[in-house]
Amino acid sequence: MFLPITAEELNERGYSQADFVIVTGDAYVDHPSFGTAVIGRVLEAEGYVVAVIPQPDWKSTKDFLRFGRPRLAFLVNSGNIDSMVAHYTAAKKRRSDDYYSPSGKAGYRPDRAVIVYCNRIREAYGDVPIIIGGIEASTRRFAHYDYWTDKVRRSVLVDSGADLLAYGMGENIIKRIAFLLDKGVPIRKIRDVRGTCFLENRDFTPHFESVFCGEYDEIKSDKKAFASAFLIQYENQDHIRGKAVIEGYDDKILVQNPPMPPLTRKELDAVYSLPFMRNYHPIYEKDGGVPAIEEVKFSITHNRGCYGNCNFCSIAFHQGRTVTSRSIESVVEEARLLTKLPDFKGYIHDVGGPTANFRRIACEKQKKHGTCKGKNCLFPTICENLKPDHSEYVELLKKIEALDGVKKVFIRSGIRFDYLIADKNEQFLKKLVRDHVSGQLKVAPEHCSNRVLKLMGKPSVEVYNKFEKRFYELTKSMNKEQYLVPYLMSSHPGSTLNDAIELALYLKKHNLNPEQVQDFYPTPGTASTCMFYTGINPFTGEKVYVAKSYEEKQLQRALLQFHKPENAPLVRKALIKAGRQDLIGFGKDCLVAPPVQAFAKSVRKAAKNKRTKNGKKRN
Repeated sequence: MFLPITAEELNERGYSQADFVIVTGDAYVDHPSFGTAVIGRVLEAEGYVVAVIPQPDWKSTKDFLRFGRPRLAFLVNSGNIDSMVAHYTAAKKRRSDDYYSPSGKAGYRPDRAVIVYCNRIREAYGDVPIIIGGIEASTRRFAHYDYWTDKVRRSVLVDSGADLLAYGMGENIIKRIAFLLDKGVPIRKIRDVRGTCFLENRDFTPHFESVFCGEYDEIKSDKKAFASAFLIQYENQDHIRGKAVIEGYDDKILVQNPPMPPLTRKELDAVYSLPFMRNYHPIYEKDGGVPAIEEVKFSITHNRGCYGNCNFCSIAFHQGRTVTSRSIESVVEEARLLTKLPDFKGYIHDVGGPTANFRRIACEKQKKHGTCKGKNCLFPTICENLKPDHSEYVELLKKIEALDGVKKVFIRSGIRFDYLIADKNEQFLKKLVRDHVSGQLKVAPEHCSNRVLKLMGKPSVEVYNKFEKRFYELTKSMNKEQYLVPYLMSSHPGSTLNDAIELALYLKKHNLNPEQVQDFYPTPGTASTCMFYTGINPFTGEKVYVAKSYEEKQLQRALLQFHKPENAPLVRKALIKAGRQDLIGFGKDCLVAPPVQAFAKSVRKAAKNKRTKNGKKRN
């Protein structure tokens, strides 16, 4: 059965009141890739009655009154992605669709959904316990740069008026909070749960060793203070060595307790064994369903966390850098379950996660001391303590392939190619090329300028070149026709027009014509966003060039797709601006032809010169 989304469905289960009511910005899809479903099922397994209000009409309190006052608390999230990212492109243009809504139609959730939903709940119920979580709350838990208003906003906990904020992966956090609430502990007394943030008076003493990151009034007005605050927050996101972090707001302080430890393998297995319906609620059938399910319905998540730690990614700030994974038995059991679904065609679309080929903790040292402060596992080079090993992943894939009804297993999540190429045993690389690529393998070199890559926290382009060379060698040896599809990013902090030109020349040399390019999107909770706003590298204090004008961002993006005829005027404009007119023409190294008028003029001039010369010869 689905979790109830109407009072009638709740009554049919024999209940008149829910213990928890989840309010979400997504349509209700009961699948383990959706946070609402996971938290709802975890609480249900603990014996609580859970109801869901998906995509309520936020213009009044009516929808929020659907189940009445919950016995314990409202749980509020914006959905699987930040509501502002769901609504706006990197160019700040309104999106016309929303894949997490019925029929993919936009308009079912408000901007800044967490704040809006909490305001309506307060209006309807007054002093009811409200806990916020999910990606929007998690990445906005401190004062943060808001790209859409070009300002530093307060913590979403302050603006929402919620009682608690659960950040990161929330299963054990919500279980602990639920236990305390059920025992009669007032929500404003719950101050010692890891993975939570709350507001307190200035004289409050945290339960954990703490560090102060700054006053909001200073952070919002001083970019150096913002960068310094970000670094303190960033350095305390490890569950072993992280301290509580305090941020000042007038007569209050925001306290972030240290992170909750990641789920163990046994705990992860338990979550994924819960009775998910693995589909959208039947109420959406009349609308043609919810498009987001299509990407994940026949995919399996086998791990969490990522020590790849790219600066433009919020995973380190949300899931953490410590990698945990499910047991082979748990993953195989889920695959077996997929084969029983009526519309399964024999193809498992992905066995992945944040990074598909991570199965283990980075090194034994992390178990006792946590992730290293000021160091990365893979950047700028692979740490000597990290031992690349894909043997367990290979075993996992083989066992899934052996199941009755499985024709093919693909890998479509991000493959960390530097970790892959560092594994001296090529067993997985060969198996990947032979068995798990559906014609195209998506990888993320992101750029070719090593200076830009350094600011991204990505390996040098030489590492990617080495991987690319070996991929095509193996592909050829297996008589296959398949290709790498590189993810590329324009206008990342540090990238100048000359860097974009360097990347365009790299693409031409490698005969790559990317159909999609991601313009850097400054979302809360990332080091790259800190660089974008402040012009400062928070890890070094050095100044960073930032392309902020709409025109330059357009030019950089156009250069990465110089092959498109519609981009020709922008490419010429960029080359002229950078003093690289030598790349306008018909030579083998040129990126774009001259304008038609200029070309015609040059042809006429050449013809005239030829006639003149011929005339002189005749004389």
